[in-house]
Amino acid sequence: MKIRVVQIWGFLMTVLGWIFVACTIAMEGWKVTSIGGMGGSSIIKVAWYWSSLWRACFTDSTAVTNCYDFPVLWSVDGHIQVVRGLLMGALSVGMLGFVLSMLGMECTFLGGKEKPKHRKVYAGGCFHILSGILSTCGYVVYALFVSGEYFNPHFDGLKFDLGTPLFLGWVGSAFHITGGCFYLWASCKPLCGGQMVTIVIPAVPELPEVTKSTTALSTVSEIPSKSKVSSVSSRTRASGTSAGGTVSSLSAGSRSERRPFLNTNYV
Repeated sequence: MKIRVVQIWGFLMTVLGWIFVACTIAMEGWKVTSIGGMGGSSIIKVAWYWSSLWRACFTDSTAVTNCYDFPVLWSVDGHIQVVRGLLMGALSVGMLGFVLSMLGMECTFLGGKEKPKHRKVYAGGCFHILSGILSTCGYVVYALFVSGEYFNPHFDGLKFDLGTPLFLGWVGSAFHITGGCFYLWASCKPLCGGQMVTIVIPAVPELPEVTKSTTALSTVSEIPSKSKVSSVSSRTRASGTSAGGTVSSLSAGSRSERRPFLNTNYV
């Protein structure tokens, strides 16, 4: 497979993964639970509790939602602060990887010569892999905290399930790491001493030389043709003059022979 095709695949996968991770930060419902239902209260049939990295909300059966925004940074739970920091760091490192990979790709005219471009692609792939690892760790920390409360038999509060943003974030992290591996694969062979095959195309002969040879041939061919024509014309002229002399002599002789005959007739 060509290096340029591998780099394009890596770029597309890293872009998709970075977008997934960025979307999960703003999404709601990182953990979700419901109370009530068929066996619940007669006043509130069912209610949903859900939470994100920025607030916790409650929605009743009448579709009325009440939210509680988390306070300032130092009064938020520790695991939420860790998840925020890991995801923000993943996005920052991923953006740095985008800059380096764009400078080093073969389809761009940036980044200098060929070998430095491969080095930039290699560094960008490493940053993309690091970004995917950081985002995966952030989702794992949140999932461990939620699952720890859910499977703890001594926990008396609400037990939450994992929400959609966590699974979407894991998929985005996988795309990010896979795209970084594509970048490493594309730049490993040129940097590790792989031999590149070069095809040498022979130079086309210059046009003036061809014209000179053709003109020389034309002049050479013209000389015998002219000599032939001149010899033929001289021969025809000589034969014409000799023929004309013989014809004139014959005509004169015939006239001289006829005159005595005519004179004898008149006598």
